[in-house]
Amino acid sequence: MTPRELGIEIAYLVATALFILSLKWMSSPSTARRGVRAGEVGMLVAIIGTLLHREIVDYRWIAGALVVGTIIGIRLGMVSMMAVPQFTALSHAFGAICVTMVGIAEYSVMAPDIPPFTMAVLAIEVILGSLTLTGSLLAAGKLQEILPQRPITYPGQNFVNLSILALAVIAGGYMVYDPSQSLLFPVIILLALVFGALMIVPIGGADMPTVISLLNAYAGLSASAMGFAIDSKLLIVAGALDGASGFILSVNMSKAMNRSFTNVLFGAFGQEQTSAAGDTNRPIRSASPEEAAAILTAAARVIIVPGYGMAVAQAQHKIRELYDALMRQGIDVAFAIHPVAGRMPGHMNVLLAEADIPYDRLLDMDQINDDFPQTDVALVIGANDITNPAAREDRKSPIYGMPILDVDKARTVMVIKRGMSPGFAGIDNPLYYFDKTLMLFGDARTFVGSIVREITGGEG
Repeated sequence: MTPRELGIEIAYLVATALFILSLKWMSSPSTARRGVRAGEVGMLVAIIGTLLHREIVDYRWIAGALVVGTIIGIRLGMVSMMAVPQFTALSHAFGAICVTMVGIAEYSVMAPDIPPFTMAVLAIEVILGSLTLTGSLLAAGKLQEILPQRPITYPGQNFVNLSILALAVIAGGYMVYDPSQSLLFPVIILLALVFGALMIVPIGGADMPTVISLLNAYAGLSASAMGFAIDSKLLIVAGALDGASGFILSVNMSKAMNRSFTNVLFGAFGQEQTSAAGDTNRPIRSASPEEAAAILTAAARVIIVPGYGMAVAQAQHKIRELYDALMRQGIDVAFAIHPVAGRMPGHMNVLLAEADIPYDRLLDMDQINDDFPQTDVALVIGANDITNPAAREDRKSPIYGMPILDVDKARTVMVIKRGMSPGFAGIDNPLYYFDKTLMLFGDARTFVGSIVREITGGEG
């Protein structure tokens, strides 16, 4: 082995180690920044090693692509925190189109004399890459509310979808037997593109956190297949890490909703449901910012429950002000984080971390649920389905069995919402009609700001 080859192998080894450490460190809020830096350095080392390892025809194309990609990446990275879920879905689409294009190029160069194993991984690569591309684009469109967020279903939908996928797999299998059938290759890609779109159409917004992590798994597995196709050990490892982590996260997200993968992908969860008879006519109790402030300052313990409404209103910084104001008065304040709150895994953690909420105050559902009965006030900010007691009590509810935050067990519940519209699951929340519940109607950022001014005597 020459010194150059040894240097390349060392670079790949270092990059692999950094990718593994990145995933490890990103599993905890206290080390997440270190994990991001490790991933960035690992990717840089991997790119340098690849450029040294591969025969480069013209570096000018690479330099030009690097400049263009950097400009686009910086611009895309400057999105608001509320847009992070759709940007994450979009980044999966970018990775998927890259994998698919590389697969097309590899087939064009090697055809028709392609070994069976290489043809098999090429077929897997383009199938996974293509379905991830259209699936991610549609997911981003739903998250951005460009496309309908409710599921679109029709009779026999699952049969149609799976038939399209089966045709793509069968065509790929035939090409393993006879790689010279070049006309089948674009057919495989087209079928996978169609399946990716149809896979997302029946999925509602309530399932988007699981779908985002599942698309991440598909993107990683397609990259790993590409590694086998182009003989890149680093890409195999990196793709496998991405695929495995995305799959594990998807499993955890499904468990958090007490649902299976098949139910997420084929259950059309999130359809508009009919509220229980008479619910819309039941009396509700509302309160002003002054009344809410008085209740909060009289409490000994407060638990704040953030949801997607907080993200929409970009209220996290005002919530930090509220946290500071209450803590200065000796009130114990904690945050209850549901695994599927928001539109992507860890959405609430990211937003609250941006506002510098102390990490030790962000408690997972399993850590904090037992504390609600001893809590004076549960302040729910734009969270609907994850606080719905119907998940425990109503066997006919589409969310029955889904673990929820037990806010209804607190002595007083206050809910900040713009109106009485249902959450992404499209069902009514009986919590809003409890005698102990006060509805605080208005924009979350504005309402919390008003509460803070009442508590601090006009400051903030």
